[in-house]
Amino acid sequence: MTGESNLLKIVEADAATDEAYHLQEQVGFILRKAHQRHVSIFAAHIADLTPPQFAALAKLHDVGETSQNQLGTLVAMDAATIKGVIDRLKARGLVDLSRHDADKRRLMVSLTAEGRSTIERLIPLAQQATQETLAPLTDKEIATFLKLLAKLA
Repeated sequence: MTGESNLLKIVEADAATDEAYHLQEQVGFILRKAHQRHVSIFAAHIADLTPPQFAALAKLHDVGETSQNQLGTLVAMDAATIKGVIDRLKARGLVDLSRHDADKRRLMVSLTAEGRSTIERLIPLAQQATQETLAPLTDKEIATFLKLLAKLA
């Protein structure tokens, strides 16, 4: 066997190795691990709401009364998921539901006084959870990371 054929086999072996599937290098796996880490940090700061419940309250705090469907769109939840989230928040007295004045089929969601005070109390805790999640990164890395994630979303 010549040196050239040995080199070719080495290059081919390297190429085959580069194409091998390694779970720990896959974007979905890495994103899932990062998400699990953040959810754990979030739960340590905000134990009384799930991240989807918090998201719904935070968005209602931002935009005010909105339709249930629009709220689902704003927080990236499908219709069934947002309905369950809203039902649980209503049962806790954090949101009110009403029918739209002009379109009685449209269900409107708004914060109750308790919902408003709850989300205002929890926003600083959520900010701490975000800071803790991003703590391993520099400010420049955080900016790049968030910009790149936004491109994927």
